[in-house]
Amino acid sequence: MANVKINGIVIAENNMGDYDKMLTILTPNYGKISCVAKGARRPQSALLAGTQLFCFGEYMMYKGTNTYHINSCETIEIFYNLRTDLDKLKYAIHINKIIQDITEENENCYKILQLFLNTLYTISETEKDKDFVLSIFKIKK
Repeated sequence: MANVKINGIVIAENNMGDYDKMLTILTPNYGKISCVAKGARRPQSALLAGTQLFCFGEYMMYKGTNTYHINSCETIEIFYNLRTDLDKLKYAIHINKIIQDITEENENCYKILQLFLNTLYTISETEKDKDFVLSIFKIKK
């Protein structure tokens, strides 16, 4: 099984067993993909940061029977300010729900991924009116 390097952002995470996670990652070329991250919930895991909701990263993985399996990841952006401000988090979650509803597996999502990342950055790093940012996102999607 060949490893592939995929950039993407975690749009959903679910706990599996004691230490594993099932993730949905939005990628530019493959759309939404389901991934298993073994041991990602262990405190000392190298996958801990890269498997959090809204983490944008570079993931090394291989394709299993039904899902991808993450070997390693390198975080590019974690949008930390979303985690420290509940108002910002509320808007990010709302936009994330829209992203989950409008994207599919095995489709090119390059433009929507760029819009999503830019919108999350604007919400996370600026003090712009969140309702205005949400409206612009809805128009552009």
